[in-house]
Amino acid sequence: MAGNIQDDEGVQFPRVAGERSTQRTGKAVFAAAARRVDGGLADRIESTSNWRKGYLAPVRALTELGTRSAEDASRMAADGLEAVQREFVFERGGTTNGLEEAFDTIDSAFTVVTIEGRGRRWNEVVIPYGGRDLRGDELRLQLERWVRTGTIEPSAAHAVTSVIDHPEWLDLSDVTIAVLGAASEMGPLQWLSRWGAHVIAVDLPGKRIWQRVEELVHDGSGKASVPVREGSNVGAITESAGLDLVRQTPELCAWLRPFGPVTLGNYPYADGATFVRVAVAADALAERLAAEGRLEAYAYLASPTEVYAVPPQVVERARAGRGTISRVPRTLTGNRVFVPSYSHVMENGRRGIYDCLVPQQGANYALAKSLQRWRAVAFKDQGVRVSATVAPATRTRSVTKNRVLAAAYAGAGPFGVEVFEPETSRALTSALLVRDLRDATSAADPSARLDHPYDLFVEGAAHGGLWSLPYEPRTVLPLAVLLGFPRRRAWA
Repeated sequence: MAGNIQDDEGVQFPRVAGERSTQRTGKAVFAAAARRVDGGLADRIESTSNWRKGYLAPVRALTELGTRSAEDASRMAADGLEAVQREFVFERGGTTNGLEEAFDTIDSAFTVVTIEGRGRRWNEVVIPYGGRDLRGDELRLQLERWVRTGTIEPSAAHAVTSVIDHPEWLDLSDVTIAVLGAASEMGPLQWLSRWGAHVIAVDLPGKRIWQRVEELVHDGSGKASVPVREGSNVGAITESAGLDLVRQTPELCAWLRPFGPVTLGNYPYADGATFVRVAVAADALAERLAAEGRLEAYAYLASPTEVYAVPPQVVERARAGRGTISRVPRTLTGNRVFVPSYSHVMENGRRGIYDCLVPQQGANYALAKSLQRWRAVAFKDQGVRVSATVAPATRTRSVTKNRVLAAAYAGAGPFGVEVFEPETSRALTSALLVRDLRDATSAADPSARLDHPYDLFVEGAAHGGLWSLPYEPRTVLPLAVLLGFPRRRAWA
C-alpha cells in the first residue's frame, strides 16, 4: 500500500444496507449477463439462496447459453460487463464514485524510472522442461508428443512452431506492453525482456516483488518502465517502486498516458473477493485505454479450471479414452465418480461443454475469470487484437498453498493430466503471446474469422490434458486428491 490510500478504498463491491455482499453482487452480475438471452436462467440465478455453493450449475449454464449463437455470446458479454460497471464503485476519502468518474477526477502522482536490460537478446523459443532447455527440433518433437497425449491442442503446437519458424517475430524492440502483475509466476516478463520488449511493469509495492522485476529485466535485453511515487528515492527502485491496481486505478491510468498506445497484459491474481476487485480494476483500465485510443491489444491467461465450449474433435478424443472398469465404482457411488465427460453435446456445431469449475476456488474466482472472458469477447467484437490463452495446470504458489488443490494436482498424473512447472508454462504461454501479437492469420487478429466468439479460447489452448479427460473433472477430483495427499508435501 502506498501513500495515504486506505484498505477500504479503491475499487469496491457496493454497499447494500451498509454491508458489502459478494454473493449479492455476483448473482446480480451473472443474472444481468443472462437476462436478455434467457430470462428464466436469470431468475434462477437471482433466486439461488446459497450462491457460494450453488454457483456451479448456473455458471455452466451461462456457457451453454452463450454457445447457442455468436450473437448470444456477444450480447451476454456486453451485458455482463455493463453490470460490472454499474455495480462496482470507487471509494476515496469518504467519497463514492462510479469507476468512470474516478478516472476523470484523480491524476497521477507517480514518475517513471527505467530499468535497462544487461543481457543478450534471445532470438529463439526455448522451453524448460524435464530438466532440459528444449529448442529447435527437440522442441518440435515435444510439441508433437503433447498433441498425441491430448496435453495441448494441435493449434497450440502449430502456433509455437510458427514462432520457431519466424525468429524475426522475436525481435520485440518495437513492442510496448504494460504488464499488470509484472512479478507474477505465470506472467511473461522474463521472456518479453529476453526478446527485447519495452515492458511497462506494474505491480504492488514490495521489496521482493521489485527485486524479482529487476532481476528479470536485467537478465534480458529490453527495458522496463516502472512507477515510482513522486518525491521518493528514485535511486532505490526496490524500496520505492509500485502502485496498487485496486486502490490507485485512476493514478495508473493517468501515469500510462505518456506512453501512447500499448498492449495491456492482465496477469495479477489474488485470493477470494480481492481477485474480483483486481479483475474489475484491470477491466476498467482496459476499457478506458480502449476508449481513449491507447490500446493496441489485450492479453490474459485463461484458466483450465473454467467452463468451455470445445469442438467435436476434443469430445471424440475424450470419449475414446473411456474404460469399462469405471462402471463399477460409478454404480457403487451412485454416479458420483467416473461420470463420462461430454455426455451432453450442444446441437449447434456439436460442441461439448467442458466443466472444470473447482468448488475450492469459489464463486468469486468464477466471477473474476468470467469478467476477463467477457472482456476478451467484447474487445474481439470491437476489432481489438486479443490474446486469450488457456494455460496448463501449473504448480504455482497459489495452488500449492491450498491443500486440496495441491493434492489433486499431485495425483492428477494417472488420469492423463500433466501439471506443468511454472518455468515451463511461462515459456510456453509467452511464445503463444508472441504468435498472437505477430501473426496476422491467428484467431487473435481482429480480421481472423471465428465461427463463434468462444473459439477464441480454443485456438492455441494448452490445457495440460484436462479437456481430454474421459470423465467429468469434478468426478475424478476426489480420487486424484486421495492419490496425491501422500506425496503432496514432496510435490509442493
